[in-house]
Amino acid sequence: MKIAVVAAAGKAGRKIVAEVAARGFEVTAFVRREAEIDGAKKIVVKDILALEKNDLENFDAVVDAFGAWTPETLPLHTTTSQHLCDILSGSDVRLLIVGGAGSLYVDKEHTIQLFKTPDFPAAYVPTAQAQADELDELRKRDDVKWTFVSPAADFQADGARTGKYILAGEEFTLNAAGESVISYADFALAVVDEIAGGNHIQQRISVVKA
Repeated sequence: MKIAVVAAAGKAGRKIVAEVAARGFEVTAFVRREAEIDGAKKIVVKDILALEKNDLENFDAVVDAFGAWTPETLPLHTTTSQHLCDILSGSDVRLLIVGGAGSLYVDKEHTIQLFKTPDFPAAYVPTAQAQADELDELRKRDDVKWTFVSPAADFQADGARTGKYILAGEEFTLNAAGESVISYADFALAVVDEIAGGNHIQQRISVVKA
């Protein structure tokens, strides 16, 4: 398989590139600035919003690892993923998007999202809202084979790769220890598993440490 990872220089992007390469797939890393990305067969320096159809048409899957954290850049979550959707529209290329936990539902009726609950940290609400908006726009697309992958609430950049995880869906899920936690490394494993054999087309999935 040939996999593209967009915004590959970030922490999540690097872990996903490494996991793809370890699986034996060919991986191309797209970065905004020159960077060394372990595991990438090829590195392309090009801004995500400058990508064109011919940049991505020869891949089996594209992973969008873009992240934004400042008030002025948060809308780019939607802008960038919709740009990728426009590029991939009507093709068989899968689009997997690194999402957030805040948009997960805490009730079976799917009416209350985690970031709208009283105990959700106020500092993270803007990011959660931005990624919830991104997911809302993705749900309108039936012309793209997208999958939105939400990590657990405690997303640990330096956590160990255990090689195990729980695959869940739209609802906020705790493991047997009552935790919502996942390492970037195990999240990357889940993303690559989804690329290799998943069938969650036009769905949101979530992962938590087993």
